[in-house]
Amino acid sequence: MCFQLCFLTEDLKLPTLGIHGIVKLYGYCYQDSNDIPDTLTAITELGSPLEMIQLLQTSWEDRFRICLSLVRLLHYLAHSPLGSVTLLDFRPRQFVIVDGELKVTDLDDASIEESSCTSNSDCFMEFPARNFTLPCSVEGRCQNMNEKRNLYNAYRFFFTYLLPHSAPPSLRPLLDKIVNATGELHWGIDETAAQLERVLNLYKSGEYLQNTTRILKSEYRRLPEAFIPDENYRCWPSYHHKGCLLSVFDVNEAMEICDSYSQCKAFVLTNQTTWTGRQLVFFKAASNHIMPDPDKITYVKVTD
Repeated sequence: MCFQLCFLTEDLKLPTLGIHGIVKLYGYCYQDSNDIPDTLTAITELGSPLEMIQLLQTSWEDRFRICLSLVRLLHYLAHSPLGSVTLLDFRPRQFVIVDGELKVTDLDDASIEESSCTSNSDCFMEFPARNFTLPCSVEGRCQNMNEKRNLYNAYRFFFTYLLPHSAPPSLRPLLDKIVNATGELHWGIDETAAQLERVLNLYKSGEYLQNTTRILKSEYRRLPEAFIPDENYRCWPSYHHKGCLLSVFDVNEAMEICDSYSQCKAFVLTNQTTWTGRQLVFFKAASNHIMPDPDKITYVKVTD
């Protein structure tokens, strides 16, 4: 005997898992056969497996987005209707990337149990490189243990690798402060989330550029509705593997970037933006062949 039943959450009038940072559940299939008895298969949204080596080769902006989405998830778990939720299996393979953001796929090892205690020594958290002892509350529970376990795992698996590396120089002090504070568990998830949101605001608004000296070394000629199709050179990290495609807040930042590369002789403003609203710009090694393009603006270096 063999039969299979499949349901969509819409058919059953069940809510999908629409919580920020958790993959959506679209439905499930129940199968019963001689070969596969009593099997339940979940149907969820599709995400890309987390490959840390590939992430290290992406732009800082995209890596920051992953860390920010993770912190937003941990903030929700710390204040969920069920209580503080900890992810006992926090390895990167438990996460996928969906539309540029990190989402957890497996909640089988999630727990809302806060450890009971009679003294601080009962609130011992052991990790491969660090150990922590948390305070025991008057109610006989280890204070914020679920939250702090999630936060330290985020630090050791994600923050140390993804946050400071190739970040804008003016943001590095704040990012280093975030990494150090989470690595020592000096902050809880509320403060960590607030500081990462602050970084996002500084980056999106361009305020991070206000404390830097913006002196242009070269002059540029503006060519509206123009594009340089070739003359590419590679830079890292780049949004394009065969060229130098970076995001900028404004034209002045694009000029500063071009000045910082000895091979840059021109750049092209595209009509594409990143998730933060920053404009994507192609940096070019020459301007020998310029073509018309109504959606682009080219700036050519005229002095060095």
